[in-house]
Amino acid sequence: MTTDTPLTLPDGRPVPLLTGDELPMLESWLAFHRATLELKCAGLDDEQLRQPAAEPSELTLLGLVQHLAEVERNWFQRAFAGLDVPPVFGEETGYVLDSGRGLGEALTVWRREIARGRELIAGRPLEATGRIADGPMAGLEVSLRWVLIHMIEEYARHNGHADILRERIDGVTGA
Repeated sequence: MTTDTPLTLPDGRPVPLLTGDELPMLESWLAFHRATLELKCAGLDDEQLRQPAAEPSELTLLGLVQHLAEVERNWFQRAFAGLDVPPVFGEETGYVLDSGRGLGEALTVWRREIARGRELIAGRPLEATGRIADGPMAGLEVSLRWVLIHMIEEYARHNGHADILRERIDGVTGA
């Protein structure tokens, strides 16, 4: 059975493509992981979103959303498109929390970074390349395929952190 309508899970997340071409499949897995991060933050208040995992870690769900906004900007704008753009939240990791910035603002910024990345890769083949902007691999060429696979891995790893954070906050598991 095939369908032109994307399938969704009961929690609203899109089901990643099970068959088909590589680019739509990679994009669907990234969409799934992005939706998972947002789901992990749903229904929590500001105080809960700022609760750290466990000492000495300062990792929080809000910090993860901010970090992944930075990751989106870094890989799609800096590395793939070669744009010289500053950090989204004023520092490179995104983990530093600002008492005046809550989840609503962080999600708005994160969604904006996702939209900009989608614009930059639209119509580009998986073989298209960019260059890593900085860090220990600065200057190395990367393909769009590599960037998408890395982004899926980045989200999957951080969604594991989000699972642990959410369970510690209110006992919600799964997803």
